[in-house]
Amino acid sequence: MEIKMVSKAKRLHFVLIPLMAQGHLIPMVDISKLLARQGIIVTIISTPQNASRFEKTLDRARSESGLEINVVKFPFAYKEFGLPKNCETLDTLPSKDLLRQFYDAVDKLQEPLEMFLEGQETPPSCIISDKCFSWTSTTAKRFKIPRIVFHGMCCFSLLSSHNVHLHSPHLSVASDLEPFSIPGMPHMVEIARAQLPGAFQKLANMDDVREKMREAESEAFGVIVNSFQELEPGYAEAYAEAIKKKVWFVGPVSLCNDRMVDLFDRGNNCNIAISETECLKFLDSMRPRTRIQEIAVMARKAVELKGSSSSNVSSLIQDVLDQLSLE
Repeated sequence: MEIKMVSKAKRLHFVLIPLMAQGHLIPMVDISKLLARQGIIVTIISTPQNASRFEKTLDRARSESGLEINVVKFPFAYKEFGLPKNCETLDTLPSKDLLRQFYDAVDKLQEPLEMFLEGQETPPSCIISDKCFSWTSTTAKRFKIPRIVFHGMCCFSLLSSHNVHLHSPHLSVASDLEPFSIPGMPHMVEIARAQLPGAFQKLANMDDVREKMREAESEAFGVIVNSFQELEPGYAEAYAEAIKKKVWFVGPVSLCNDRMVDLFDRGNNCNIAISETECLKFLDSMRPRTRIQEIAVMARKAVELKGSSSSNVSSLIQDVLDQLSLE
């Protein structure tokens, strides 16, 4: 898809705000590279401890490829909310009982972020933020720009969670181990209550936080997904219809890293990044005609020029341009 060209004065500026958790930081950094390769200015909002996990790979992207990706670090108010010292990520949260305090501390990033955005020579064009940052919906409204939600899950999981929340089939069974069908799915799906993710577990003082997340997501422009259409045929369309929003498959975003050092540095030498590297090696080593090898081939085709995910990145940019023209 051909993207309408804009003058430098109207150059697009995407602001990415990933959740402070390794499984969210890593793909959002990769998404920043995909967008910057299209000539977009990208700003990633983070905290000092979290930024240290991905600054090496972005330094290399800037110096070797000329990508305009900025990292802006704001201090994390862990002390103010009774969190352990330097507890800036969900990975280091010692107990789920502190989850509410963690999100309250995250909310304190709104004011410094808005002050930063007000002073930008190139104003923000779009916010891509984790679903947990419900306040970014207010920020997007203030700057009259679209907000796009990132979950970190595939469309199958997103649609499943949406339909369970909407229809509550898990409340119709007698025990946590009794299977039930999830309505509204393209295929027959059965699951037990014990297999449901943490979002369906009751945690103290979190109901209002989750309600704010759902309300903010209902106001979003759309959802960006780290998956590809060939892996989940029909699910992007079904999820888009269910939430009445645009859905863009842009993955697997990890394949934007074509060198081992980039894969290794994505997680600041952490085990998650190493595991993904080993996973890619495993996919390459599988015997031909196996299903997993076919999926690996489809994944690489999806991110190539004119592939489904590559085309969706172009569609995402054009959709944002079209949305801005309506303002």
